[in-house]
Amino acid sequence: MPYKPMIVFQTERLRGRHFQEADAAFMLNLLNDPGWLRYIGERGVHDVEQARRYLLNGAIQNYQRLGFGFYLLESIETGAAVGMCGLAQREYLNAPDIGFALLAEYEGNGYAFEAAAACLQFAKNQLHLKSLVATTRLDNERSSRLLEKLGMLFKENMLHPDGDRYLKLYEINL
Repeated sequence: MPYKPMIVFQTERLRGRHFQEADAAFMLNLLNDPGWLRYIGERGVHDVEQARRYLLNGAIQNYQRLGFGFYLLESIETGAAVGMCGLAQREYLNAPDIGFALLAEYEGNGYAFEAAAACLQFAKNQLHLKSLVATTRLDNERSSRLLEKLGMLFKENMLHPDGDRYLKLYEINL
């Protein structure tokens, strides 16, 4: 029987599930989507094998190491992979941070908010986290509005550890 990836959260329209190696082609597309490149940044992933390693060394490893990570977002209606949403633990932040990204053709449908709200509830109810943070580039107004709609509060502008850009830092107590 083939492996069925674990579903972490579900909304009316979306399912958030564990990434698996077979999702490498989707991840390659997402990592090279114009929105990802503009607001998140180049990851140096330019073929399916690199995308597979990116998943193995990132999200998939974090499920075991941290008990959470980023999750593939699938449309319940069509089964199409539309984006990702989840949690990361970055060395330079004092709490896990929530993040999300959609392929351009799925933006503007409320999917990011729907997934982020479900992920926030997962963090609170299943992981028993006490707080979450989020960062976004200064010019990413859509993400800033979404984070505020989730109830996250702007804390400060912070210099990214790379020293090449400032980020808006948000926080919420769960």
